[in-house]
Amino acid sequence: MRQVRMTHGLIGAVLFGVAAVGCAGSGGARSTETGHTTTTASPSPSAATSAAAQTADSVQGSWRAWTKDLSGSEGVQVCGATAHQVVCSTGADGFVGRSRTDGAVSWTVPTTTSGKNLGLVVDKADERAVTSGGRTLRAANLRTGKAAWSHGLPVDRVYTQFVAADGVVYALDAWSSFDREPRVALGAYRESDGTTLWHRTVDAYRSESPAAFGGRVYTTDSSKVTARDGRTGDALATTTSGTKCPHLIAGGDYLVCSGSAYTTEDAFPPLQRLDPGDLRPLATAEDSGQKPERALISADGVLMLFEVSPEDSGVGDWNAYDLNHPRKLWSYHTTTKEADLVGGRFLTFTPGNDPTARGHMISIDLHAGPHAKGSAAPRVSPAYPETVDSAYPALLKPGGDPDYVVIETMVHHILRSVPLP
Repeated sequence: MRQVRMTHGLIGAVLFGVAAVGCAGSGGARSTETGHTTTTASPSPSAATSAAAQTADSVQGSWRAWTKDLSGSEGVQVCGATAHQVVCSTGADGFVGRSRTDGAVSWTVPTTTSGKNLGLVVDKADERAVTSGGRTLRAANLRTGKAAWSHGLPVDRVYTQFVAADGVVYALDAWSSFDREPRVALGAYRESDGTTLWHRTVDAYRSESPAAFGGRVYTTDSSKVTARDGRTGDALATTTSGTKCPHLIAGGDYLVCSGSAYTTEDAFPPLQRLDPGDLRPLATAEDSGQKPERALISADGVLMLFEVSPEDSGVGDWNAYDLNHPRKLWSYHTTTKEADLVGGRFLTFTPGNDPTARGHMISIDLHAGPHAKGSAAPRVSPAYPETVDSAYPALLKPGGDPDYVVIETMVHHILRSVPLP
């Protein structure tokens, strides 16, 4: 599963990073403003078969090197990739699918509303891409390239954050006006057909994404973390008194509290690993004390945390922490929080302020670090125009076991597929 956010804070469950409806083969579902759903008409069998065939044809073959300009409607940093295609959000709640062989557009789902796009989740297992903008939460079928379902909120509510895991989409919604008494709700929606599993008021910050894995969903209001059953919404555990958790980081089977990138303070609570079952605190490596900007957790428990000075977020350190044997492993000083985990290695861009090394991607062994030798030594890509710091590049990792990575640039909005270093 690939999750992409528009926001610039810590990303929790990345990497690894919805009311009664019909399935993809029997029509989609659309929510009305009251939150109820209606079933849309299915396309004719011949039309559906033709559309599916065209979409399937567009993703045949293997990943190749290519470069494509993105359209003006495709948002910045709201693209993801499966093993077969690149998917981007367009407008508030639209989608576009691109071929892995040449980057050409293979299907589109037009946007239906206006508003700020919150991000994108692409999940090959359920053949769905999910996006949200303002009052809408919407899914596309990755196999057919057609709209799968959508939900709408009443006029005074908006979606604020969402995440997907284990075939369920979890979305926070809140009052659209910040002047009203806070009342944040969390809804759980089946990813395949949009069926509402539950929806209830929760203790949570509207701006902090839930974390979800192992059949549970976790929310935080900074002073308390709550674990809920993903299928029923029942509260199963809360943290002990005194736990400070402005932000949740999840990856693999690990759950960690950290400071939030949104804070304006100069001091941050230390890292705190939690037991996902009962939320008791576990032994945790000591962090740097600097401001956490982004985090990734590998399946074997290495936490990669980009930490910066509160006074200068333009440069910082990617610090590697062993969660199983609490200790710091290594650091890499650089100018970007853009990174990913691929095949037991950490992938990021070389520092933009180093004239001798900038304009490359670097792959670092997760356990051995940037000074390793032999087969664990760092690997560096050729210099590409899209990898220079002034292009503000981001990384998209295809699903599966990829040997390519896709670079997305911000200034001249371009996607470029290149071999992994």
